[in-house]
Amino acid sequence: MIGYIHWQEENHSKLFKSNNKQLVITLGGDGMMLKALHEFINDDVDVYGINLGSIGFLLNEYDINKLLHKIETATITKLSPLEMQVRSIDGQISTAMAFNEISLLRRTSQTAKISININGKVRLSEMSGDGIMVATPAGSTAYNAAAHGPIVPLNSNILLLTPINPFRPRRLNSILLSRHSIISFTILDASKRPVNAFADSYEIHNVEFVKVYERSDIKISILFDQDLSLDERILKEQFMT
Repeated sequence: MIGYIHWQEENHSKLFKSNNKQLVITLGGDGMMLKALHEFINDDVDVYGINLGSIGFLLNEYDINKLLHKIETATITKLSPLEMQVRSIDGQISTAMAFNEISLLRRTSQTAKISININGKVRLSEMSGDGIMVATPAGSTAYNAAAHGPIVPLNSNILLLTPINPFRPRRLNSILLSRHSIISFTILDASKRPVNAFADSYEIHNVEFVKVYERSDIKISILFDQDLSLDERILKEQFMT
């Protein structure tokens, strides 16, 4: 069974630690966890993920016999999402949120050309390559790590600006930014060199301008088994071979 279970606390008061809270249990992989986080982003819930997939970085080990005890003793990690405001080449304005990363990727065989503005100042007039992303600390172990970005502690209060296969500047590495930064991307020659924007798995086609920032006013609680918090997982991930 792959999916999530939604229980009301008042019907299972012994099961939950928090008062006036609902618990969402996801069954599957990290993708199912991200789906639940997006679905319940505006609700006051705790989310406990059980790994029935492969990597399961945001999840807990499957042990049905100890499930109640594991939930009762779990540690709480609060995550805030990124939000992107997007203008497409047809003038349409869209918004979307991401807990892992917001990424811009070329649509065709031609490289994307992107101008990067941080807090109102152009920092790079043109980057060419497959694309670029802004990742959260929680998402630093995901696509960011695959693109050779650093893995950072959850409490580092930074965002990661990581190029994806950059061609110019050739030695452009990940850039560490304050979590309060506002990052804007302008797609150069957007009609000839089309780019799509992704907020986790949500996709917007043919964008010409994207603004990214953290929504610190939104927080969702993820429960982790007491012996393996998200901070510990991030630390262990850096020693993986």
